[in-house]
Amino acid sequence: MISVAALALDGVMTYDLACVVQIFRHGPGRTGEPAGFDMRTCAVRPGPVWTPNGFELRVEHGLELLADADLIVVPGIGLPTLPTPPPALDALRAAAARGATIASICIGAFVLAEAGLLDGRPATTHWGYCEEFAQLYPAVKLDPTALYVDDGDILTSAGLSAGLDLCLHIVRRELGAAAAADLARWNVVPPHREGGQAQYIPRPMARVAAHGGLAATLDWAAANPVDAVDVSALAAHALMSERTFIRRFKAEVGTTPRAWLDAQRLGRARELLERTTFTVETVAQRSGFGSVTALREHLRAATGLTPSAYRRSLRH
Repeated sequence: MISVAALALDGVMTYDLACVVQIFRHGPGRTGEPAGFDMRTCAVRPGPVWTPNGFELRVEHGLELLADADLIVVPGIGLPTLPTPPPALDALRAAAARGATIASICIGAFVLAEAGLLDGRPATTHWGYCEEFAQLYPAVKLDPTALYVDDGDILTSAGLSAGLDLCLHIVRRELGAAAAADLARWNVVPPHREGGQAQYIPRPMARVAAHGGLAATLDWAAANPVDAVDVSALAAHALMSERTFIRRFKAEVGTTPRAWLDAQRLGRARELLERTTFTVETVAQRSGFGSVTALREHLRAATGLTPSAYRRSLRH
């Protein structure tokens, strides 16, 4: 079991905290039995925690949870520049020093930066607070466009629902693509959004209206990786020219059609390797890669493993 501690500071955004609870405390299915994680919530001290959402939380645990947790997640707080209590900063620094994995959701990145855990490292936060963050913490390599950033033992996400993407990414990283896909389906969210995919940044209203409407094509491509062979197939399904489709895809999804297709194929291939006894050749065909060589190259780039080694490691 991977122990998870969510740190609820005064002012905690309950949506961010709920992302952590929903992924690490409630497994898929009606019983909600969690698999692989033991998640609890803590505060600076046990008792009431103020939220800006119209109600108080009552938390049973204090900072002692941070001394042993394998994974610590810091949700955002309503006032990002509100000083973090020194005991919480000290506990986060101590956890980082002993090798715990620490993640933040949304403007929880301000807390990690205040603790000095992001100095010299890549990170992201909600796009609406990036300018303020960059001014306060110039030593951080801020990426204002990323959906989430995985820097090994430190992970950060953009705002709100990007927290779900980050938590699912952690599940995928620790337990495999199949476990993450099960949770995504139960929570009715996309099974995999790459961290490099752009977070939403406001555009002129006319441009947003002109570039919408690709959901049906994305759903079709995800469900039919063998038929969605390239950009021309996607454009044909959307009844657009390739040039128009590529422009609209980048505006709506925040990445290129090729990068998105490769991510969908890789996710499907990982599920097949984990859940079936198909040969590697069959996995390559059914996931849309077409050849074992292409599958091997993409899987090695993402995980450092060949298909056979990946299958052995997850089953072990």
